[in-house]
Amino acid sequence: MSLSPQTLLIDADDTLWENNIYFERAIARFISFLNHHEFSPNQVREVLNEVERECIVTHGYGLHSFAHALVTTFERLSPVPATPESSGQVREIANTIENHAIEFLSEVPETIEYLSKRHRLILVTKGAMLEQTGKINRSGVKGYFAAIEVVSEKDAKIYAHIADKYDCTHHSTWMIGNSPKSDINPALAAGLHAVFVPHGDTWILEHEELNAAPPNQQLLIVGRFAELREHF
Repeated sequence: MSLSPQTLLIDADDTLWENNIYFERAIARFISFLNHHEFSPNQVREVLNEVERECIVTHGYGLHSFAHALVTTFERLSPVPATPESSGQVREIANTIENHAIEFLSEVPETIEYLSKRHRLILVTKGAMLEQTGKINRSGVKGYFAAIEVVSEKDAKIYAHIADKYDCTHHSTWMIGNSPKSDINPALAAGLHAVFVPHGDTWILEHEELNAAPPNQQLLIVGRFAELREHF
């Protein structure tokens, strides 16, 4: 691969640091709290997944949307009528995620430092503005990025907009992330290269078949973020 400077658009949640594991733990507590006697835990999870899809449309991503999804699922499935007290307990389960410590994935800080000396880095993360900027500030890596973009959704139109905003040439711009749905496939559709960094606990709503790179574009798959030092 060319050693000439590249523009690296880098995802944050579950690419740089753990994120979904905290939601999975909260969901496990919620299912235990609901203690449904007819629906299995997997069936409860299927209902929650569908409710989350509905909530994303009206509430976007983030803790507010997640809490709303938990309460709605509780109200739909609870064998007894939900009360303000029980709904409040469900919201508290969601709130345990807020302001958690940043848990970097293996060798991320040193890899970010290494890459920043050779290439232009732009952080592109999806979610609620205050939540995402809070995590970025707590991470301590903000200074390595030339720019920060917090977006409400990641699609081909957004990537094309970011590429135009920062004068990115398509042949030297890469989107790096763990989500085929939000990071890889839409970036490829926007004419960019992409690097897929799989994560074992990627949110189920981000699962999607990985598209092949179109002609004159590249798709690189690495085992972990630190491997980027071998390619860039």
